Order: sequence, then C-alpha cells, then structure tokens
Amino acid sequence: MSPPNHALGGLMQVAITTKNVPALAAYYRDVVGLKHLFDAGPNLSFFDLGGVRLMISVPSSPELDHPASVFYYRVADIEAAHAALKARGAREERPPGLTARMPDHELWTSFFRDPDDNLFALMCEKR
Repeated sequence: MSPPNHALGGLMQVAITTKNVPALAAYYRDVVGLKHLFDAGPNLSFFDLGGVRLMISVPSSPELDHPASVFYYRVADIEAAHAALKARGAREERPPGLTARMPDHELWTSFFRDPDDNLFALMCEKR
C-alpha cells in the first residue's frame, strides 16, 4: 500500500533567523564548515546539511525573532570535529561526552554557541 498524497516526506529545510545574515552566514561557512549553496539577496543564505537545506534569514515577523531550535550535526569523529571547530573560533558550551548507552553503540554529544547565541551540537554514534 502506498502512502497517502498528504503524508509527510523527509525534512527538506530548516531555518535560523538573525539580524545580520552575512555575518552569520560567514560563521556557518568559515567556522562550522558548512557547504554554502547560494544567497537570495542580502537577507537569505542557504547551506547544505547532507541533503537538507539550512536557511539563514532575517525574521519575517516579530514572533519569529527568537533563538533557533538546537541543531544536532552528525559527525564521524566527535573529538576531531569538536577540536576543529574550537580551533576555528567556535565558542564551546560543553566538550564531547557520553550522552547515552544504547544496546549497540554509545551516543556522544558536544555543544557550541554561534555568534547569535544559538545552541548547536555535534552528535556521534560510537560502536
């Protein structure tokens, strides 16, 4: 049986709002290391998150002017990825640590803050 036409598919795009799109876009490109896709004028910048787009924009209304949800970026080696972000100037919130033991792996996370004080994390599944 095929899914109904109104069924949700995979995640396509997420957004972070900022007062300064060029500055935050530069941070996610140069410090975090995301692949820049394109800009749409001075107030929209898009990045690739493994097939999901990250949109950085100014808030389109007052109710959208708030911190972003916490984004968890998958990494293969959390210690190396964490060290690389710190070396490029990322502000550490919490170093890599064990978050949960699963039956077949351990879940490790570490946390940073971007220049707009949004929290983001690195996540690694260690076998």
